Amino acid sequence: MIDIVPSVRRTADLSVLCLGAHSDDIEIGCGGTILKLLQTYGNCTVTWVVFCADAVRKREAVSSSKRFLHGSKASTVITKSFKGSFFPYRGEQIKAFFEQLKARVEPDLIFSHYQKDLHQDHRFISELTWNTFRNHLILEYEIPKYDGDLGQPNVYVPLSHEVCDAKIRYLMEEFSTQRSRQWFTEDTFYSMLRLRGIEAPATTKYAEAFYGRKIVVPW
Repeated sequence: MIDIVPSVRRTADLSVLCLGAHSDDIEIGCGGTILKLLQTYGNCTVTWVVFCADAVRKREAVSSSKRFLHGSKASTVITKSFKGSFFPYRGEQIKAFFEQLKARVEPDLIFSHYQKDLHQDHRFISELTWNTFRNHLILEYEIPKYDGDLGQPNVYVPLSHEVCDAKIRYLMEEFSTQRSRQWFTEDTFYSMLRLRGIEAPATTKYAEAFYGRKIVVPW
């Protein structure tokens, strides 16, 4: 097993960019990793971007991000209102926003959607992430859903039971609009964490998993 640690001096800020098509995507895909990262590094600055959030979903996104980012040195939360399920057909507008984002932040680490996610909005955000940020460490997260598009990830972050509990509690408390969905349940999220923990294998029993399509090891 090889551990990959961000190559940033402890005295320098670690810039993290989190990208989510919808208001709960980041939390589901990498919420536990964000909590652990902020516990581990006291110098993290986080830019948190949600591309589709109407008035109600925006309130959920902002409230949730405050809980997940409470350990950051500094954070910026950006919510946009691009039309859900239509991202590929709003491509020019979203691409223009990515160009603005590139001029605004120079991240050390980026969390974005899985390239082979079958939701068109997720897939489009992943495509533009790679198109825009060409010299960065990008980890693609996964989201369980009806489509059955979970793959074989190759990057794992072991998580403690306490971090998993916090992630799932925040999800269930902050996203009341999603609790009626048959998949948006505590056991779904715990099952994913446990399954990836088996694969890791994590001594803590739990893990979040990612796809690292291009990793440069600076030895």
